[in-house]
Amino acid sequence: MGKPLADAALDQLFRTARTRRGWMDEETPAVLIRATYDLAKIAPTASNISPGRFLFVRSPDAKARLEPHLDEGNRKQTMSAPYTAIVAYDLAFADHLGKLIPHAPNAKEWFADPANAEWNAIQSGTLMGAYLLIAARSLGLDCGPMNGFRREGVDKEFFLSDPKMKSWRSNFLINIGHGDDTRVRPRAPRLDFDEACRIL
Repeated sequence: MGKPLADAALDQLFRTARTRRGWMDEETPAVLIRATYDLAKIAPTASNISPGRFLFVRSPDAKARLEPHLDEGNRKQTMSAPYTAIVAYDLAFADHLGKLIPHAPNAKEWFADPANAEWNAIQSGTLMGAYLLIAARSLGLDCGPMNGFRREGVDKEFFLSDPKMKSWRSNFLINIGHGDDTRVRPRAPRLDFDEACRIL
């Protein structure tokens, strides 16, 4: 049985962690991004289907390709972030189930219906995006998750013309790096337990 994390860890993951909109001019090494994914991939998805896909946009050329598809209010923070993860889901995730679910040779058949496959891809792919954010925070990185971009444009620019990513579809973005504390807004209110939860 696990034990509760120390308060310092809970602060870093949740209580003092904030959505970042400004970034320090501090290097974020690629090895840290790889380590972030290696933590996130361990977390659970439906039957271990693991449909989440991540394109880490870092180079000036790649950022320039992303910029036109961002809402105006998100451009400055995204262009200055060391990395922007395009959190996506793979509509063809079932092609990998022989590796991911070796104990069920017929697992691909579970997702033969395209509508069911898409729903599972979105649901578990979104979970994986949340895991990525928590993993990044656990390794000392700051995150700025956001919508506010044109998905069709991002898909066309990065995925549809690439044979290795043509079945990927964008979900949301996470800017990743070391945040500038002077650019943090006051935390918005949250719902209390009794407003958002029930115990039966």
